[in-house]
Amino acid sequence: MTEFSADQVVWTSRVSDHFGPVVELRDDAGDVSYYSVEKEFDVAGSSYAVLRQEDGSSEEPEIFKIATTADGTLELITIDDDEEWENVSELYDELTFPE
Repeated sequence: MTEFSADQVVWTSRVSDHFGPVVELRDDAGDVSYYSVEKEFDVAGSSYAVLRQEDGSSEEPEIFKIATTADGTLELITIDDDEEWENVSELYDELTFPE
């Protein structure tokens, strides 16, 4: 059971507004991947972006946490906390596939 519920979600567009509909991300090795922005939302004081790889190599979208640096730049951060990831993932499933 997720700690979040669909009625807590506020839809946003900060990543799309800042980067456009396609985001370029670099991994630790410096390889570039392109992702389309599917959804963005705030819930329980945190912001998240749901991205899908442009090359179609993965059927599942990826969920990133949106952070703002001290100078106001947006960053997409991998969700390392298993409980947070599980809660956000379940919430996105609930939003995408309501019963």
